Amino acid sequence: MSFVEHFGALPRDKLALEIYSTTAAEVERALQRPAGCLTSLRALLSPAAAPYIEQMAQQSLALTRQRFGANVGLYLPLYLSNLCANECDYCGFSMSNKLKRKTLDDMELAAEMDIIKARGFDSILLVSGEHETKVGIDYFKSVLPQVKCRFSQVALEVQPLAEAEYAQLVALGLDAVMVYQETYRPSTYAQHHTRGKKRDFGFRLDTPDRAARAGVDKIGLGVLLGLDDWRLDALLMGHHLSYLEQRYWRSRYSISLPRLRPCTGGIAPKVVLSDLGLVQLICAFRLFNPQLDISLSTRETPALRDNLMPLGITQMSAGSSTQPGGYQHPDSQLDQFEISDERSVAEVAARLRQKGLNPVWKDWEQAWTAMSRD
Repeated sequence: MSFVEHFGALPRDKLALEIYSTTAAEVERALQRPAGCLTSLRALLSPAAAPYIEQMAQQSLALTRQRFGANVGLYLPLYLSNLCANECDYCGFSMSNKLKRKTLDDMELAAEMDIIKARGFDSILLVSGEHETKVGIDYFKSVLPQVKCRFSQVALEVQPLAEAEYAQLVALGLDAVMVYQETYRPSTYAQHHTRGKKRDFGFRLDTPDRAARAGVDKIGLGVLLGLDDWRLDALLMGHHLSYLEQRYWRSRYSISLPRLRPCTGGIAPKVVLSDLGLVQLICAFRLFNPQLDISLSTRETPALRDNLMPLGITQMSAGSSTQPGGYQHPDSQLDQFEISDERSVAEVAARLRQKGLNPVWKDWEQAWTAMSRD
């Protein structure tokens, strides 16, 4: 059974009702034994948990320090291309948006890597729009060896690929795959994805299975908070995470919790997630899964990112650009979305240290992964 089949059997409407009928007593029970329990995750995501957010934050901080110490990994996205063959109404790269399209060639890629490397990063996330004919497996197979020889940890956030294609990239040094479902509500998904291969909800949902079977070391899940009810989307992502950890235990897992941000041709959130709600969401997942990597992007404001740093976050981007060639030419208008934290890498690292945290520039050594699997 793949997760597509597992997902089809989930009583999603019943889960939604249970979230909103959760009692204070159920939240208190969840706080006693939250780890690995989907019933507890449901309670901690519920409106009934709002009065307990301070307690959740204290437990989350303690668990994070116990599991990860004071370390927070720093990474940077490198946008390879903004070409896209999909129509997604929340994304600046959507095919109908009138913006200049660009794909990095080898010289431009090298120039971007020089800048990123000079800033101290050794962990990098390669990102592109989803255009498999012009920016597909052949392009990724060309780019990956060039990047891997410069960075210890390389992740990929592009269109879903076939299992055999992921296996080819793993052989070239790929460490991680980030693939975000955007929303786990099929009807909402269809509303926002109107053209292109991304319309196929099931194929995207099955992507982490294919990546895990191909031997990808780390797999990232995520939802775009604001497309639908964030509480239910988060709970369904918890079910997805639990399924993957039980079935593909050799892989590591992470989640990303981005809120909908302004972009060219973008939309307003259907359900607004407040700052306090984001705190609840992060803490709920930390209590549910103490070993989980939780990533925080530059979509959030500096003040909020500073406050969230100790509460469960283990990975952060800093000094990001969301456009191809954006580190070499930061004034071009090719962005996927607007960022909120525009501080330099040095400023973010300094703020981490002020909070007693240790900025870490390297995620993992490939040799360590190989040894752990022997």
